[in-house]
Amino acid sequence: MTIDHLTQLVREITTQRCETQHVELKKAEKGTPMRLFDTLSSFANQPGGGVILFGIDEKNGYVVTGVYDAQDLQNKVSEQALQMEPQLRPVFTVAEIEGKTVVAAEISECEIHDKPCFYKGKGRLKGSYVRVGERDEPMTEYEVYSYEAFKRKLQDELTSVERADLDDLDSGLLQEYFMHLRQEKPNLSRESNERVLSLLGFVDKHSGHPTIAGLMLFGRYPQAFYPQLCVTAMVVEGTEFGELGAGGERFLDNKRIEGTIPQMLQETLAFIRRNTRAATIVEDGQRADRTEYPMTAVREAVLNALIHRDYSFHTDGSPIQVILYSDRLEIENPGGLYGRITLDMLGKAKADTRNPYIAGAIEILGDTENRYSGIPTMRRELAAAGLPEPVFANERGAFRITFLKTKRKITEADLLDFCREPRSRDEIAGFLEMLSVYHAVRKYIKPLLESGKLVMTLPDKPQSSNQRYIATRVS
Repeated sequence: MTIDHLTQLVREITTQRCETQHVELKKAEKGTPMRLFDTLSSFANQPGGGVILFGIDEKNGYVVTGVYDAQDLQNKVSEQALQMEPQLRPVFTVAEIEGKTVVAAEISECEIHDKPCFYKGKGRLKGSYVRVGERDEPMTEYEVYSYEAFKRKLQDELTSVERADLDDLDSGLLQEYFMHLRQEKPNLSRESNERVLSLLGFVDKHSGHPTIAGLMLFGRYPQAFYPQLCVTAMVVEGTEFGELGAGGERFLDNKRIEGTIPQMLQETLAFIRRNTRAATIVEDGQRADRTEYPMTAVREAVLNALIHRDYSFHTDGSPIQVILYSDRLEIENPGGLYGRITLDMLGKAKADTRNPYIAGAIEILGDTENRYSGIPTMRRELAAAGLPEPVFANERGAFRITFLKTKRKITEADLLDFCREPRSRDEIAGFLEMLSVYHAVRKYIKPLLESGKLVMTLPDKPQSSNQRYIATRVS
């Protein structure tokens, strides 16, 4: 961070009078804050890291108070950073602002294999934090586990289900799978069925019991062993959960969908078709039904939830949720984004696969190509139907896809309000529901930069991949 950048950041903070997802304020007029561990952890664990800004009094009108001693403060902050695991190396910038000394400590994001960053004095489980808005909150046990699962390549789908035996697998479903498998993978054609089930993770080779993957793909009734590994589908009267219908009913339709993954896929799609309107259109003399949401896109979203949900003991009590509101469709699965993938990378980069054995089997059965084409397919189908891009959210152990019925009108004030926190070009394009980042830059970002309503966080590096844009004021 340059001195000019720090000066601009202080100006923005004192004008907007708030902390942000990436900026934490500390007064430090009379000494170094003694416990920075929570913020150090949360910034190191979040995409893009963050900045601790010393010398601004948040509780007294966001005035610049300056720090007591810039050199001593840097030393003591560094000492605290060394008590983290992994150890952190803050990058400091010092500037004179309004005659006072202000210090910024930049905390870089840790590598995925080093997360979660935690305070060694509390240990990994109690010393790991996550940034939520302007607050540092303790990570849940599941959030800590999700990092460990990726680092150690834990495969919860291969968990042996001790209560189940081979009779709990449907022989008809298995025969269909073997038929497809031997066509697609001739190298396995010489192996016995029992050997194939073990090799591909559907039966535990040590205990001989079916695994979670085996039951969810071929079980006679998987929910006998895991009642909540199902789909709960609901139709809500209004735009918010809990709104009542005209007759006082909580749901217009409500169904618990069970069975194997392929069975739940088909029944969930049938539920959505049944509860959405279809219009008959004529194109080139041919009549066709067009649903409110393109079913190809809906199918990809539901399949994504079924394949990529978390099957660990932390989440096996939580079902997938499908909710049809009057203005949108939401599909949410337990288990946030897995591994190295981030929201802005969805559909653009190869993702780590949480459940590779389930994904591979679904590909063999012909339900998916398993070529990371699901997100691009959703975007393409929704665009062809004249609908907004899908909205993706990754919130503390859950991943949600939202399809909106119609494009909402986004005003300049809406965009500036969205940019109260630093936003990337991709984030702004997503907020504007635009497929092209280039057009979002040309049509929206550039004019607002020229008018001074947006500023760059890295003005000396306008094309940097780390460039962010923040509003100077909200209209």
